[in-house]
Amino acid sequence: MVVENEIERGRKAFAARAWGEAHAQLARAADRAPLEGNELELLATSAYMLGRQEEWTSTLERAHHAHLGAGESLRAARCATWIGLSLALRGELGPATGWWSRAQRLVERESKPCLEQGYLLLPVMIQQEQSGRFSDADATAAAGAEIGERYGDADLVALAIHAQGRARALAGRVEEGLTLLDEAMVAVTAGELSPIVTGLIYCSVIESCHEVFALRRAREWTAALTQWCAGQPDLVSFNGTCLVHRAELMQLQGTWPDALAEARQASERYARQLRELATGQAYYRQAEIQRLQGDFDQAEESYRAASRCGREPQPGLALLRLEQGNGEAAASAIRRAVSETEEPLKRARLLPAYVEIMLAIGDTGAARGGLDDLEAIAERYERSDMLGALTAQSRGAVELAGGDCALALRSLREAEQAWRELDAPYDAARVRLLVAQACRALGDGDAATMELDAARGVFEQLGAAPDLARLGSLAGPSPDTHGLTPRELEVLRLVAAGHTNREIASQLVISEHTVARHVQNIFAKLGLSSRTAASAFAYEHDLV
Repeated sequence: MVVENEIERGRKAFAARAWGEAHAQLARAADRAPLEGNELELLATSAYMLGRQEEWTSTLERAHHAHLGAGESLRAARCATWIGLSLALRGELGPATGWWSRAQRLVERESKPCLEQGYLLLPVMIQQEQSGRFSDADATAAAGAEIGERYGDADLVALAIHAQGRARALAGRVEEGLTLLDEAMVAVTAGELSPIVTGLIYCSVIESCHEVFALRRAREWTAALTQWCAGQPDLVSFNGTCLVHRAELMQLQGTWPDALAEARQASERYARQLRELATGQAYYRQAEIQRLQGDFDQAEESYRAASRCGREPQPGLALLRLEQGNGEAAASAIRRAVSETEEPLKRARLLPAYVEIMLAIGDTGAARGGLDDLEAIAERYERSDMLGALTAQSRGAVELAGGDCALALRSLREAEQAWRELDAPYDAARVRLLVAQACRALGDGDAATMELDAARGVFEQLGAAPDLARLGSLAGPSPDTHGLTPRELEVLRLVAAGHTNREIASQLVISEHTVARHVQNIFAKLGLSSRTAASAFAYEHDLV
């Protein structure tokens, strides 16, 4: 009776999503007497929700053997499939393959159609997607969904539809893919699925949205995941993922202190769970926020922590080097990262920084090449709202550097509007800096001043110290420029102030070679031959 009472209390706590109580009751019952396979599955699920991944796997093994002992081969096969998935997620592919093979043998032994055949398609879908065989993954997922529907298994149907959605989105059929992901989420939000499947689909759908730059959907589903997690005080497993994605969205929305707090909490939680790559993602998010705030030492430390956990610290670290005045190091780092990244969506996360850095060191040819690559990816994933904003911004910057200011303004206005619609004030303000430069080059000083003032207000509110410093060098009226570009005017003012090329390079975050080229251009355009003559010209014509 004691064991039965503990099992009953465990079941009630499980149904109420009180994972700590469910685990405690079922574990006590298991200590007193052997549990049946179904009860061990409940215990395993409770362990998983509490973040005890290894215990989940070991308890599922016990459930597998209990089902075998009871003659329930198909239930045993399903446990074996999940054990394989658990091991694969931990990178233990050999043992995972062994468990999947065992599950396959048990299913084949039954020699009749069954639901478990659909579950055995899950690892096939994952392997096909990871190898870039998206059409194969789509077809396999469709077969899995059909089996799930035939046997009325909501978990399998949702997992398969979700896998179809990922495959199509990653293949460039973004709108179709997102529609299928939304369909899978209907079952999730309606509470139709088991706890682990619910959490897995939540996290995977949000990850999919981030991968294809579908920011609006990522925001919606992250809010839903946050609410789901909040209803389960004992929940550990999916809270970390929730925190990382929330931190990224908060950063975009401009609530940087809260975003930093979320990222730190996520890194601590993942570290306790010994999940290195996830911990690295959280450290990288911390570094990005610290870099934007101008806390360069802390950002450097966080990027290094991310790298130690296996997370590539680019493009953030290259942008940090640029802020620190080391343009050549920034360029070398971003070139290396882009050259070894082939997957289009991953390249798209590097290319905007690549374009920015190449422009900063004066290599407009490389910047234009990076833009061409980015535009090709954006065209393939044309329904991705955030990718469209990044592409328009990079295009405007390249056009501005090439001297086509009117064309640049059209691209930059498109980018600014896109960032506004995405509720990303910092990114919109950065675009306004470029708009100000274009307006000034076209002779519209009033418009340039208003753009700079608007950007300054956003940067001050956010605490974006590096951008405020950069803005200071752009402010002020621009009279007759005597044919000089905005960058050449900046260099001339610093020459007139007595700065060396090295000092100018540090202030403007460009290379000394680029400064020297600007100085030679200034001499040629003004018909001068020395820094002294250039300084005198600047003062005589009110250019300082």
